[in-house]
Parts: sequence; structure tokens; C-alpha cells
Amino acid sequence: MRGAAWEREILEKLAFATLAEQRSRRRWNIFFRFVFVALILVGLALAFDYTGGEMESVGTHSALIEIDGTIESGSGSGSAEAVIPALNRAFADAGAVGVILRINSPGGSPVQAGIISDEIQRLRRAYPQKPLYVVVDEMCASGGYYIAAAADRIYVNKASIVGSIGVLMDGFGFTGLMEKLGVDRRLVTAGENKGFMDPFSPVQAKQVEYARTMVNEIHQQFIDVVRKGRGKRLKETPEMFSGLFWTGAKAVELGLADGFGTVNTVARNEMKTEDIVDYTKHEGLPERVLKKFGAAVGAGAGASVLGNSSLKPVLR
Repeated sequence: MRGAAWEREILEKLAFATLAEQRSRRRWNIFFRFVFVALILVGLALAFDYTGGEMESVGTHSALIEIDGTIESGSGSGSAEAVIPALNRAFADAGAVGVILRINSPGGSPVQAGIISDEIQRLRRAYPQKPLYVVVDEMCASGGYYIAAAADRIYVNKASIVGSIGVLMDGFGFTGLMEKLGVDRRLVTAGENKGFMDPFSPVQAKQVEYARTMVNEIHQQFIDVVRKGRGKRLKETPEMFSGLFWTGAKAVELGLADGFGTVNTVARNEMKTEDIVDYTKHEGLPERVLKKFGAAVGAGAGASVLGNSSLKPVLR
């Protein structure tokens, strides 16, 4: 009897263990099905999470486009990829009486700023009856101002930061520290200047002079854009194109801006309509994370193949 009771006890334990395993398997199956459905829903949300898509007419309104953050390539609000389609939709919409470009940016890529500036100028020629006004939030510096200069008018807050009309190319040098630590730099290149301004190699005067020539050329392009955009309103001073920046109040005094205003006051007083429609492309969090991850991987791979890619001119 004791043997039979022992066997029965073992069988019961095995049966309970089997049931527990089946329950656990079912739970995991349910979990993975839930994750699969969630991924499908996220994909669908990303497909439709784009307020800058085809929009139905909402009557007379002011079109709003926002640039918030660094001017750089990619999916952010400061990229030409995001701004230009929004600009085209806003200008093409018969209900939009004008476009307000709200900028809050410390600057960034001269290439992206130049592409956006050129498109603004093209659209202003194509739609001469539609004004484009820039409204500065906290900051409109360097690459942000490069874009703003293409507008019909620029409105600021008296405490906004405006200007920084200059170009920089920065990096670091570690040769002194390497000597102290006894570290040797073993760099093999194909091409005399392929290791241009390598931070682990001694500075070469020839390369520094070449870099200075390049940033001076881009700086002159920036100056030309500002002079063309602001015209006779600009009251040039020796410091205007030195990279300095000013408060919004001083910017108005110097002719870098036209007056004080917000998105709402410009829509109401200049566009004569308080209805505002946002044409800005807004992306969901999952898409932003995925694109940033992909960009980081791609940048790392590119740097390993092409060399020191961190040295590039920046409007900041």
C-alpha cells in the first residue's frame, strides 16, 4: 500500500507539473500574440501619424509650420525632408492666406538650412500673394536665422536670442595625452589628406588653413543670404557677421527682425484670421526611436570606412 501511495503521489506531482507547464505555455502564447498585434497597431499608427498629409480644406486660415531643435538631416522638424513638403502643402492650399514659420533653433547644418531657404524663396516667387512670416520663439540662431532671412518678415520676442551669423568646424586633439600615456597613433591612409584634422595626429598648418578657407566660404554664403533677404532693413555693424547674437529687442533695432509678435498675434494682425492650421510633420515615438537607431548605426559604419566624419561645418 505504501508503494502504491508513493507511486500515486509521484504521478500526481507529474500531472500537476505538466498542467503548470501547459498553463505557462499558453500564457507565453497569449503574450506573443499580444505583442504581434501591438506591433501591427503601431505600424498602422505610424502610417497615419502624419498631420502633414493630404488635408481637407478648412476654410480661410493661417498655415503654421514649426522648426524646433537643430537644423539637421533626418526625420526631425529641422530637416529639409520634413520642412519642404509642409511648405509646399501650405502654399498650395487655397484656404491658407499665408504661412507662419515658427523657429526655435540654435542652428545646425548649412546644407539643410540652405535647401530650406532656397525652397522658401522659390515658393515666394511662385505664390507672390501669400506672405511667409517667421515667428521666433526662444532662439533663432545661425542655421535657424539662415532660414528666417528668406521670409517676408521676422517677428521676435524682446528676449529672444537672434543672430550668430557665423560658421564653425570644431574637434579635439589628444596628441599630448597620448604622449604621456605612451600611446602610438598607427594611421594608414590612401590619399595625402584622408586623415584630415585627425584628432590623434599632430595638427598640420596646411590642413588648418584649408579648413579655415572652407568655413570662410560658407560664412560668405551665409552673409549673402542675410543681405539679400533683409535688404535695406539691415543696419550693418562691424560685429553683425562676427558670430555674435543679440536679444530680440536689439535684433529689431539692427534690422535683423521687423517687430515683436507671436504666432497668434501674427495670424490675427497680419493674416487677418485667428484660425491656425498646423502643417508640421509630427512623427510618433516608435518611428523616431527606430530612425535614430538606424542613423546611429549608419553613421558609425560610415565613419569607420570614410574616416573622421565629425569635422564638418556647422552654423551654430
